Amino acid sequence: MTDLLNIAYVQPDIKWHNIDGNLAMYSTMLANVSNTDLIVLPEMFATGFTNQIEGTAQPMDGPAVKWMQQTAASKNTAVMGSLLIADSGLYYNRMLIAYPDGRIDKYDKRHLFRMGFENDSLTPGSDIKIFEYQGWRIRPIVCYDLRFPVWLRNSGNSYDLLVCVANWPTARHNVFEPLLRARSIENQCYTVGVNRVGTDGLDIAYSGGSTVIDIYGNVISHLPEGQIGIGLSTISLSKLNAFREKFPTILDADEFEIK
Repeated sequence: MTDLLNIAYVQPDIKWHNIDGNLAMYSTMLANVSNTDLIVLPEMFATGFTNQIEGTAQPMDGPAVKWMQQTAASKNTAVMGSLLIADSGLYYNRMLIAYPDGRIDKYDKRHLFRMGFENDSLTPGSDIKIFEYQGWRIRPIVCYDLRFPVWLRNSGNSYDLLVCVANWPTARHNVFEPLLRARSIENQCYTVGVNRVGTDGLDIAYSGGSTVIDIYGNVISHLPEGQIGIGLSTISLSKLNAFREKFPTILDADEFEIK
């Protein structure tokens, strides 16, 4: 078990539909990153947010997944991010974690972004997933999922860290950080939100603002809007557990079921 978790989160300008170019870019960006436990990349980090399936959707043994596994092994860290995945004739916005030992776990985005027609071509996930790593319980979500607090309710303190990977447009940027802060406060957890910058192939602009929020709802690490780069942050499990013991809101939480 690791008390302190060292996180590196990547804020890129994703090259539109250029899988090889993006993987090479991330390798260059991460070349000098060391002594980290978790690397987080944004939503659809190999292509940009797209509904164009042909030529962009990859299988689970495709180049981007292999790159995640190779990066995790070479840097002895876990790597997280979402990809457009083709699996058994269906297509998913799939968030993956690659562990240093080569294992992979997955979460399929539950709330598909209908205003961007994501639900027309992709299949939603149905399972709540918790990734366990170095004693930390990590809840993965993808972009639009962030708007749905019932889906993210931390019943029984089942997770310690919420990781939201996103392509969150500039047009709605003013709500990204407030939602991240709200999810931290109501769930008594750390939250990492990772976004991209630049303009995609559909002429949609993104301004970044990738952020790490602590258990009190405070910003403890932040990348400026428009800046390409890597942010670093260290979070503490013992501090989290001490706060939960001192201020146990979970004891007064309402019970519910997700259908």
